[in-house]
Amino acid sequence: MKKMKQYRILLIVALLALTNLQALNAQSIAGDWYGLAEIQGMFLQIDIHITETDEGVTGTFDVPDQGAQQIPFTSMTYDAPEFKFSFTPAGLSYEGFVDPGCTRIVGKFKQGDLEETLNFTREPVELPESSMPKIKEKYDKKEVYITMRDGVRLFTSIYTPKDIDENTPILITRTPYNSEGGGEEAYNQFLSIYYRFIKENYIFVFQDVRGRFMSEGEFEHVRPINPKKKGKEIDEASDTYDTVEWLLENVENNNGKVGVSGISYPGFYATLAAIAYHPAIKAVSPQAPVTNWWIGDDWHHNGAVFMLDGFSFYNRFSEDHPEPTRRNSPQVFSWGVQDSYEYFMRNSTLKGLIEKDFSSPTSYFTILKNNPDYNDYWKSTDPRPHLKNISAAVMTVGGWFDAEDCWGAQKTYEAIENQNPGAENIVVIGPWSHGQWALNGGENMGNMYWGMNANDRFHEQEVAFFNYYLKGEGENDLPEALIFMTGANEWREFDTWPPENVKVETMYFSDDEQLSVEKPQEKKVFDEYVSDPNKPVPYTEDVHLLRSANYMTDDQRFASRRPDVLVYETEVLEEDYTLTGTMIADLYVSTTGTDADFIVKVIDVYPDNAQPLPDQDIDMPLGGYQMLVRGEVFRGRYRNSLEKPEAFVPGEITQVKYELPGIAHTFKKGHRMMVQVQSSWFPLVDRNPQTFVDIYNCNESDFQKASHRIYRNKKYPSGLQVMVLE
Repeated sequence: MKKMKQYRILLIVALLALTNLQALNAQSIAGDWYGLAEIQGMFLQIDIHITETDEGVTGTFDVPDQGAQQIPFTSMTYDAPEFKFSFTPAGLSYEGFVDPGCTRIVGKFKQGDLEETLNFTREPVELPESSMPKIKEKYDKKEVYITMRDGVRLFTSIYTPKDIDENTPILITRTPYNSEGGGEEAYNQFLSIYYRFIKENYIFVFQDVRGRFMSEGEFEHVRPINPKKKGKEIDEASDTYDTVEWLLENVENNNGKVGVSGISYPGFYATLAAIAYHPAIKAVSPQAPVTNWWIGDDWHHNGAVFMLDGFSFYNRFSEDHPEPTRRNSPQVFSWGVQDSYEYFMRNSTLKGLIEKDFSSPTSYFTILKNNPDYNDYWKSTDPRPHLKNISAAVMTVGGWFDAEDCWGAQKTYEAIENQNPGAENIVVIGPWSHGQWALNGGENMGNMYWGMNANDRFHEQEVAFFNYYLKGEGENDLPEALIFMTGANEWREFDTWPPENVKVETMYFSDDEQLSVEKPQEKKVFDEYVSDPNKPVPYTEDVHLLRSANYMTDDQRFASRRPDVLVYETEVLEEDYTLTGTMIADLYVSTTGTDADFIVKVIDVYPDNAQPLPDQDIDMPLGGYQMLVRGEVFRGRYRNSLEKPEAFVPGEITQVKYELPGIAHTFKKGHRMMVQVQSSWFPLVDRNPQTFVDIYNCNESDFQKASHRIYRNKKYPSGLQVMVLE
């Protein structure tokens, strides 16, 4: 009798399922659907229009905010209840489920590493205040050309509040990234991202720098500063000055005060605004500013080529704009694979890669090939020596896990602080990837969660900074350094950065893979590994094409298990151990080759019983997780001079000493601190052939295996110098 009851229940369930399926099939998915995607704090309205025939479904989509209408999908399928579409030119795909009444589609769209929820309904969605249609109700847009002192005209868009009964400041962003690619009727997407300033009624100005997209003139990467310019001579500082002068005279309802801000490359232009020396420029915020493309930002780190980022960036960035255009540059080459490790192993030399896709004499790769060492060209593009006599208030912003310009943010603040006594100069560094602070979604970085949205505190400070200096509102009480302490996962304020209350000590490499404050006493001890350029250590365990921002906190267990990676680790910590500021890798090495790279990684090892919280989406066991806190490479040929490379003498012990970008991290009680040492980090960094040749012009035959020794004895005590917060 009990079994008969179970059968009856199963039959009822089956009949209900069949009824639901029949109801679903009786409905048509055809018609108009309306969706609203929230992409890292920016709202994007996406409407789709579906046609259903006996052959299947087809469709088009609109993105009203960007002026896109009736764009055909590359593919669309509907096998009730599953619904999918893709748009290949943008790398966009969607997978969702349709409800039985065909009134709602629930799913996710993907674009590169981005994955976000996107639901569709039959009725137009209610738009939030920070959406572009709502902003259009509040702001007018005007596109103009502003003439510089040499006669070149720069394309500029100006957004002004519609209903305002007071004068208000101007906030400028200068960019090489196509400020108004959506067209004259579309609004710049940064207005949605910076809605916190929309609420403050700021006037927004976006400008294509000279030679880019709609602006006239000739573009030059990180154009050198001309401190002695006269008459019609220009640089980016003078273009900023001339732009401000025009805006003050021609934009109604401005209050005579100007702020300049920008992230990444636009951060470089923001830095130069501080030395434009226009009296109306009262506040400047370089955020992840490009600062030095040879020592620590983007293209190189200590002479080693950041190959994956460089080729990915330049694949979609072209200097060639002979005529004004709103069209973004097409990709230069097709990867042909989905694995960047595989791509760069197949195309194994820099010479071959450049000849294949970037051989034009005007290509930036030609500049790289012609300037392999740290010479006058690279020095001329670094703004730091010129950051003097600054009167504008400066707030530099960076991310501890910024894979592109972490170094630049720290060094820009440092240069201004050292060269401008008494200047209003503050710094904010948080637990962010490149530009993550501008958006929402500051709860985590990959598998590391902070227990809060770390962006909220920064957004409050950013508005307070500009409001004080441009509107005269609030108090001058912002901290000198607002720093997020990872590990402890809390914001802290400091009077100086790095803090003064620190103790400098060295964590030495010791026996049994130990990391210890005790200096070794042995006489002849070393650790040895073989580095094979044909089997380089990957920078991440994952297989993907474009570099993931998450590698900056990725689990390093995959690397610590390789024979070509040395590992040194403390005992389980009995109390918290907090490091702040820069670290110094001090290695005593020898090699059987004549050149070598050395990568030092600082790692936080979690307890074996560590567990994620229920709301943390972590895709691997957290117990024993080896969190990358900081990693940096140094090309060994520059160990004695960045300007004059020098071969290693095989078998000869030599010192390789270099700086790692700063951190603010607490290794918690119960954790361990680990240091890894290796000689490849692929394809993030190009392979060192381990022979003293011109790496930009060498052949595959120049790449050789080499044995590297790291000495750890009384005479040659290798280790990591750190600053411990007391």
